[in-house]
Parts: sequence; C-alpha cells; structure tokens
Amino acid sequence: MRFNRILLSSTLVIVALVIQVSVLARLHLPGAVPDLVLLTVLGLALVYGHVGGALVGFGAGLLSDLAPPADHAAGRYALVLCVIGYLAGLVKPESGQVRSATGPMVVVVGAALGSTLLYAGVGALVGDDAAQHVGLGGLLFTAAIYDLLLAPFVVPGIMALARRAENDPLGEAGGGSTKASDVSSGWLTTGTGLRIGNQRGGLRMKAAKARVARAGRIKGVKRL
Repeated sequence: MRFNRILLSSTLVIVALVIQVSVLARLHLPGAVPDLVLLTVLGLALVYGHVGGALVGFGAGLLSDLAPPADHAAGRYALVLCVIGYLAGLVKPESGQVRSATGPMVVVVGAALGSTLLYAGVGALVGDDAAQHVGLGGLLFTAAIYDLLLAPFVVPGIMALARRAENDPLGEAGGGSTKASDVSSGWLTTGTGLRIGNQRGGLRMKAAKARVARAGRIKGVKRL
C-alpha cells in the first residue's frame, strides 16, 4: 500500500476504534454494538479494492483485538475483518464512484451479518460460546439495524476522503486552472497578434501609398 493509503487508513481506523470503545460501547444498546470499525473498513475497501480492503481489515481487526477491554483471543477479529474487507473490495465500482446508495447499503447489511456469523463461528472453534448464550438471532438483527442506521453518516464520508487522497484533486484542479489559463492566454495572444498584425499591415500599406504618391509628384515635377 502507498504511504497516503497507510496514513489515511491508520488515522481513520484509530479514530473509529476510539469512538467505538469510548462512546458506542458505553451506550448499552440491546443486542449488538454498532460497529464503527467495520463501517470504516467497508468504506476504504470500496475504494481500495479487495487487496487493500483485506490489509486494512486485518490491521483494524488486530487493533480491535488488542484494544481494552478485549475479552477474546488476539487475531480473532483480525481474521473476520480481513475476510470482510476482501469480499467488500470485490464489489468496488469500476469508476471509483458509487452511483446509487443501494449497493453500499446491501454491502453494509451483508458485512454486518457476515462478520457476526464469522465471529461467532471462529469463537465456537476456540471454545467461546458466548454468542449462543446471548442469542445469535438477536445479535444478527441488531447488528444489521445499527450498522445500517450508522452507515449513511460514515461510509460516504470515508469513501470521499479515500478517493480524494487517491486522485489528488488539488493537483488536478491546479493543472486544470493552469491549462485554462494557458488556453486563455494563448487565445489572447492570438487575438492580440492578429490585431497588431492588421495594424502593422495597414501602416505598411499607408506608407507604400505615400511613397507612390510622393514618387508620382516628383516625376511630375521633372516632367515640368
């Protein structure tokens, strides 16, 4: 990954993790907790593609595994977000811009359900059956609802930031203005050149006519 991708992804993931641990986790909502880190990974994966999404997901999941109060084995959520980031990156728009909100909303719901199921499945493999006691159905429903409600405020902004860092619109805007100024200056130069050329041509014609008239008068004097 390029440096600007690493810097932007790290900053967004850390901010999302801090907000999730310090704010969202303390709301004590029924069922699941709104997963701001997951939405951040989805927004970046929809711009960076499957490889970038997998790398961002692994890093974000590993930070979530190590952030207190972590009560599960390290690497569990890293695996989940790595898979989710890879799958979300596969549906990246070819143009880099989303024309409709339907696609990203479907991705958010699928990611919320898939991450919950995958997390519970990995937990069952390592002997953690907490999801069964809480109720997997309730977790799936609340996770999808919470993430779907939070997604419009998170995913579009993250995608816009990622595209802006990728395309460097300031440079493009500067290049566009430079090109426009070049075109306008060329147009002005051409118009000025034509006007100056016409003026010079007119002066030459007047001078030539004056010389001809002067020569005619001189010859007439000699004839006399």
